[in-house]
Amino acid sequence: MTPIAPLLRVPPFPGSHPVSLVGASTAASRISDAEVEEAIRAIARARIGGDYWGSQPPLPQLPYTLVRVRDTQLRSSAISSLAGRGTLLCWTDAVPVAPSSDASFVSGRCDPWHLVSGASRVIVDADDELLLIAALAGKPVHFPEDAGSATGAGATGLLAAVKDNLARCAHANPFTGEAMSLSAAIELCAFWRGLIDSNRPIAAAIGFAAWKQTTAAPLLWAGSAAVPFKTSPHLLAAGDQVAAWKSRISPSTLAQLERQGVQLVEVEDGFIRSVGLGADCVPPLSLVVDRLGAYFDPQRPSELEFIIEEGDFPSALLDRARRLRELIIERGVSKYAVGQHAIERRAGGRRHILVPGQVEDDRSVLCGGGAIRTNIDLLSQVRRDSPDAYIIYKPHPDVEAGHRIGALSDEETMHYADEIVRDRPISSWIEMVDEIHVNTSLAGFEGLMRGKPVTTHGVPFYAGWGLTRDLGAVPDRRTARRSLDELVAATLLLYPRYLDPVTRIPCTPEILVRRLADGVGAQRGGPLVPLRRLQGQVRRRLASLRNWGRW
Repeated sequence: MTPIAPLLRVPPFPGSHPVSLVGASTAASRISDAEVEEAIRAIARARIGGDYWGSQPPLPQLPYTLVRVRDTQLRSSAISSLAGRGTLLCWTDAVPVAPSSDASFVSGRCDPWHLVSGASRVIVDADDELLLIAALAGKPVHFPEDAGSATGAGATGLLAAVKDNLARCAHANPFTGEAMSLSAAIELCAFWRGLIDSNRPIAAAIGFAAWKQTTAAPLLWAGSAAVPFKTSPHLLAAGDQVAAWKSRISPSTLAQLERQGVQLVEVEDGFIRSVGLGADCVPPLSLVVDRLGAYFDPQRPSELEFIIEEGDFPSALLDRARRLRELIIERGVSKYAVGQHAIERRAGGRRHILVPGQVEDDRSVLCGGGAIRTNIDLLSQVRRDSPDAYIIYKPHPDVEAGHRIGALSDEETMHYADEIVRDRPISSWIEMVDEIHVNTSLAGFEGLMRGKPVTTHGVPFYAGWGLTRDLGAVPDRRTARRSLDELVAATLLLYPRYLDPVTRIPCTPEILVRRLADGVGAQRGGPLVPLRRLQGQVRRRLASLRNWGRW
């Protein structure tokens, strides 16, 4: 009776490499009955098992009988025996050329949990995986030969088949290959299910450059079809959800989307992104997807702000946040780079302040920069506030590469700073200094993780929670006072999405941090990278000539 295929499986995310979650076990006796019984309850709560990523076609009026019988003659016989007993929904591999008028049909790879959700009973072959899903969902099950009878397969026997399916499999972590407990395998499948279900309402994705789509697709996949990347808003209706990379969408297209009444879902790079710059066309390995607003825009709420303000942070989550923070510090991981280099202090006992430069036309600066809009404004303000400090200025890597606005001449910079640094990852400079002054830069959050005092001159997402000295106009709605690990849990565990560069499967941040730190599967970008770097060199030369003329 028990199907051969393991019940728990890895979804076929776009572009992913085939990876097994389980394999045949020779040590099944090590899984206790109590563990399996708890696993059965957890699987039912999470609605995982089988092709849980499949499509979710419209269901008939409730209640209905779900029929899944491979043999056409047996199926016709079952349908005939159920005539006049209510609505029938037949699930087949392909819709028959002449379907029965007594039943409606769905076909292909469907989410079995969705199809059984409204069923009053299920008619299914004895060796079909749906048998186990129906048992887990608590639905009465009948075999084709007894479709018209009042009694079906016993629940006890079916649940025993589920137990056997789970107990005979050894579970392996698909990212590391290491042994994994049954409860951890269930938790991972539940994580994938939640991600896929959250993507099902997305009707289109607009503003995604082709070189970003390869890594964005698995993180935006809704299970049953390819991610609908589009270049225009045609064929969208009012109320449709559209994943939008707004900084790459023209004002006219945004205006058209607004007229059409679609709901924009903001998508941006995550906080642990890649080794290499987006401006060099290195694809992101993490994204943030926000249905309320942009996380960096203090003028309106965002899902991240809501998580920080209202979220629940149990002790297990905070322990995980602390371990992740320690791992990031240990491996020297920042948004664009990896590496940890000890740097000697420059000026003895003087207070050392790091001032990270930013892209001046970046949306985070335009939305949250307040009175500070340029890098020179920030530097001059820090010097006025701290006349005796040793100020270190680190230009933003996108600006240094010549791709974005915000470059300063050395002469202009040294009017306020004591040193300009361009080499080594920013994490190493954060470790050396005494404090950090930022406009809205993510470097301030990275400084908090490393225990450094941070002053915000604008209003970044991490301002206003009691962890920073805030000089910007923090919104009154940020009333919660959070610990560092609560902020880390919200920002790195609960909010972003991460992609494993090796398996191309959505993963946890811990997996991505280790991959980046070990240099495994790093994103190198495509053929556009040399061209982009050449463009940056030309722009830097032109900018230096303009600055030389000014001075």
